[in-house]
Amino acid sequence: MRKPMAYITAAWSNNEFEVTETAANYCRKLYEAGYTPICPPLYLPLFLCDEVPQEHKDGIDMARDILRRARVLVVCGSIVDENVKNDIAIAQRLNITATTLEGILTVKGQGREE
Repeated sequence: MRKPMAYITAAWSNNEFEVTETAANYCRKLYEAGYTPICPPLYLPLFLCDEVPQEHKDGIDMARDILRRARVLVVCGSIVDENVKNDIAIAQRLNITATTLEGILTVKGQGREE
């Protein structure tokens, strides 16, 4: 059975190592909850240079295109910045379900004994 694609958004840190570690952790949790996690901050910086204006724009366009293909938008972390708000607005326009990581994990855990 195919797992639904879940696009991960968060208010990412400016520290690339922290972003990688945090994003990988979110991806693992979603994978264990039965989703195919999609997290552009994990791979776009591998080949795009954010300091180059055209590459920065291309990265945003690529991430938006991936979001359009996802079944669900998952908001991770407790901070909501402008990028997260933009992702939520795009998801709403495209009728893509938006939820939180905590929401998915709570639902996934229902019916299980502690």
